[in-house]
Amino acid sequence: MFSFQWPWLLLAAFTPLLIYKLVKPAKPSQSALLVPFYQQLETFTLQQRSLSRMRLSMLLVLWLLLLSAAAKPVWQGEPQPLITSPRDLMLAVDISGSMETKDMQLGQQMVDRLTGIKVVLNGFIQRRKQDRMGLILFADNAYIQTPLTLDHKVLAGFLNEAQIGFAGRKTAIGDAIGLALKRMQKSPEKSKVLVLLTDGANTAGTVTPLAAAAVAAEQGLKIYTLGFGADEMLVKSFFGDRKVNPSADLDEKSLQKIADLTGGKYFRARSIEQLVEIYQLLDQLEPLPIEGKIVRPQRALFYWPLGLALLLSMVWAAIYLSMQYSDFTLLKKTKKARNVS
Repeated sequence: MFSFQWPWLLLAAFTPLLIYKLVKPAKPSQSALLVPFYQQLETFTLQQRSLSRMRLSMLLVLWLLLLSAAAKPVWQGEPQPLITSPRDLMLAVDISGSMETKDMQLGQQMVDRLTGIKVVLNGFIQRRKQDRMGLILFADNAYIQTPLTLDHKVLAGFLNEAQIGFAGRKTAIGDAIGLALKRMQKSPEKSKVLVLLTDGANTAGTVTPLAAAAVAAEQGLKIYTLGFGADEMLVKSFFGDRKVNPSADLDEKSLQKIADLTGGKYFRARSIEQLVEIYQLLDQLEPLPIEGKIVRPQRALFYWPLGLALLLSMVWAAIYLSMQYSDFTLLKKTKKARNVS
């Protein structure tokens, strides 16, 4: 819907009319002058009157366009719910060497753990549209892949670009928690959440996971820990197939303690389906924001009348200069004809 934010400014459109009615016109001069080239001069005078009327019309159009721009024209869209979220949510994803284990079934094929995580996390990110979300990747070291942002398309893109081995082959869980603390320490949001996903134990880094979790508890950072990986898989060998536990190195006790210290929960996912269920459960534990006020998005349109006024001014300047040149040429010819006679 089209409207003006300052419609009262449009009342000034009548200002030129009021000036015309209230201000007395100047008295024309009554003196006469006898000239031998009266016909040429009459033609020149008619052109000047035509130019004056054109100038007046152009000035009125420019006046109306400038008033329209000053009145702040806007286009209002359809009513939309305003959703606010007092939450910062950081994702910490393990990209150590063990994440390349192909013990996850996706459709009809077996894929590595990181691929399964990407599939599930993309859906989770899309549902958290009103949360500020960030991404930490960790292995030998932890680093910020995406700072806290509302641009979830960029976040998902950086997640999909993550590769095993980017940060080494080991697992620095404590450093990942410490980095999340550092990034969320000055956050103005009251609710701060870290979702940490790993398939192993802390084998690198300068900070122990429990020490980092203790600091997180003091600073109000809630941590949800997820242990990911199958309990068994078939491995082919010279003596035939045998079952092994690919998650033997998963330190579930530490992950449980981290969650308990910070008021979060620990989850165990042995398949992609279970991981999907866990993230759906996280949506319930950290509910999506509730719709609040209704707002109408607005798009400013002042630049249209303003741009048109500028364009007309340039056109008028070109016309005026052209007519001035024509008048100068006419006077020059008249003077030359008078001298010849």
